[in-house]
Amino acid sequence: MQASEQPVLRDIVLVGGGHSHVGVLRRFGMAPLPGVRLTVICTDTHTPYSGMLPGYIAGHYGYDDVHIDLGRLCAFAGARLFRDEVVGIDRAAGQVRCRHRPPVAYDWLSINIGSTPQVQQVPGAAEHAVPVKPIHQFNQRWLALLERVRRHPGRTTIAVVGGGAGGVELTLAMQYRLRAELRAQGRDPAELNFHLFTASAEILPTHNAGVRRRFEQVLRARGVAVHCGTEVIEVTAGRLQPAQGPALDADEIVWVTQAGGPAWLAETGLALDAGGFIQVNDHLQTLTDPRIFAAGDIAAMVNHPLEKAGVFAVRQGPPLGENLRRSVLGQPLKPYHPQRRWLALISTGDRHAVASRGWFGAQGDWIWRWKDWIDRRFMRRFSEFPPMDPHASGAPPAHAPQPVLTPEESLQAISAIAMRCGGCGAKVGASVLSRALGALHPVERDDVLIGLHAPDDAAVVRVPPGMAMVHTVDFFRAFIDDPYIFGKVAANHALGDIFAMGGEAQSATAIATVPPGLESKVEDLLFQMMSGAVEVLNEAGCALVGGHTGEGRELALGFAINGLIDEAMTGVMRKGGMQPGDVLLLTKPIGTGTLFAAQMRGVARGRWIDGALRSMVVSNRRGAQILRQHQATACTDLTGFGLLGHLVEMTRPSGVDAELQLSALPLLDGAMDTVAAGVVSSLQPANVRLRRALRNQAEFVHDPRYPLLFDPQTAGGLLASVPAAQATACVAALRAAGYAQTAVIGRVLPQGDALEPVSLVP
Repeated sequence: MQASEQPVLRDIVLVGGGHSHVGVLRRFGMAPLPGVRLTVICTDTHTPYSGMLPGYIAGHYGYDDVHIDLGRLCAFAGARLFRDEVVGIDRAAGQVRCRHRPPVAYDWLSINIGSTPQVQQVPGAAEHAVPVKPIHQFNQRWLALLERVRRHPGRTTIAVVGGGAGGVELTLAMQYRLRAELRAQGRDPAELNFHLFTASAEILPTHNAGVRRRFEQVLRARGVAVHCGTEVIEVTAGRLQPAQGPALDADEIVWVTQAGGPAWLAETGLALDAGGFIQVNDHLQTLTDPRIFAAGDIAAMVNHPLEKAGVFAVRQGPPLGENLRRSVLGQPLKPYHPQRRWLALISTGDRHAVASRGWFGAQGDWIWRWKDWIDRRFMRRFSEFPPMDPHASGAPPAHAPQPVLTPEESLQAISAIAMRCGGCGAKVGASVLSRALGALHPVERDDVLIGLHAPDDAAVVRVPPGMAMVHTVDFFRAFIDDPYIFGKVAANHALGDIFAMGGEAQSATAIATVPPGLESKVEDLLFQMMSGAVEVLNEAGCALVGGHTGEGRELALGFAINGLIDEAMTGVMRKGGMQPGDVLLLTKPIGTGTLFAAQMRGVARGRWIDGALRSMVVSNRRGAQILRQHQATACTDLTGFGLLGHLVEMTRPSGVDAELQLSALPLLDGAMDTVAAGVVSSLQPANVRLRRALRNQAEFVHDPRYPLLFDPQTAGGLLASVPAAQATACVAALRAAGYAQTAVIGRVLPQGDALEPVSLVP
């Protein structure tokens, strides 16, 4: 990841991870702009390249061949990646509204979200048809259809609505793959029936007559029933109704037509065309707001009407990136002049393709090989990154251009760059802090007498009669670029110790450090981070009652948590209660240490990090309650010492030994890959010293899971011992409660004569 010690002066927010935006990210990664922070908001970490999608459907490519890993690309570009769905824009406040997180502030905004099939225009289509976009949802249905055809003998009818290049290419790709699947099973490919519907008088209406004739021949030869001039007016479950003629019963209906913009754009006040696309000028700047740009399918150039083709989205990337840069610097923008004709390479499902450009057309296997070469070269641009600008980190050279600031912002920037005061002078300003925290709404508790929003110097919390206090504290620096998710993970991690002991979280005080910068940027960063934290604390019934916030080089957050437990210590789960014969349970998969070490090196796949974060934000609260209900004899939460370190903390005070089954360990996706590549956390070497606790490590040191015994965890699961008679019911209850990878990983043994308390089994 490219880190910069420069304070953030301006924010560019990119909505969507389309072909234009990946080009912008690559350009900014090659030459960062000091003081400018990029943020990408996208529902998916892996963004598909539309040019290779038919090849993926046909089975010529794997998933990773046709998807750009936005996580790795953003790390190269020094950009933040926020996984969420955009639902609106507040232009007056300069904020992007998201479905699941606080609004994201911007100074300049760019939208590259593609187009969406307008299934709502045909009754029943939204409920019963499968739109080809968004592609990740289509991919899920496609994989389900593949499996259904494999398992279901008999005829299968598939209807595709849309006779443009996308519909024709997708039809042939699906047919090719499904026929191959049937042949592999020794079945008759004729079990498949394909129908292609288009309201146009002919297929491929934007291509020349020769290209149309070639595809008409291919479709006819492969038995695809083509219905031209046939508008679909209604879709019901398993049935498609055209305007003329009988209805068609279909097992799957795929929608590849009538694309438009999402409904939320209509509420932004931006000028849209009749299809709901954002109108832009020659600079790719919206007609309505000079601080908002748009590119790709979602954009409609008023001076150059363009077909919705991926080639334009790709070619708009460089001018879009340049004009975003020029906008921030206050420089004149450069116009983008789209080509009048472009080359389309359309595959026929097999390794054969047709070239189409204006009046020109050609076909052959060599064209598919040419297309394959072009597509793979394009994808390498976003997986094999060139050397970075030597000035990307630290202070920029004296001649580096700076963002345009107001006089007040210039003074703040000078202050942020200058040497910082120590002591109380390093605190975040009171006005910034009050604004950031004023919007938070911590849960209210009767036993919190003076809390967060009182003007007093400290909180006052009452200990209810018959209860004792449980105290814990945790603090660490940010390991991800999303402050909202980091806040959730930090709060979850801090609460873990309370839950592991069977306590109830009562109150929390926060301590945070934030990098210096413009007041508005510091305020937004604090608000984002603490919003995530308060959501987790509120869900746990834990009141945020105060804290301290200061400036530091890196973003960091921690909490001191007060919990409550019965004064008689009833129900307390300690580390030292294991009994011989108990079963060892682990409620979450392990591997966070190696995965985030791999992310820092830029070698982790985005979906691996997504999976790790999904696990880390799962609270241990309900898990601890279930363990108590099933008479757990000992419990701890997995954190920095790793699985083996925490297990030894339990066996020694319990006076027992333990046996771990390596093959039963639940692992996060990708953890085996990264440890196999030798990527481990910086804390791993210290944890490896505990290998002396292993009785028979020499037998397993080459097992690929072995290094994960020492992997430090953040917001890990609960490791507990449960009576054997309770184990099956306990595992079932934990899985039903959302701990899907809960596993029995070993057993507790009587203490032997050897010094090593832990043994391994395959």
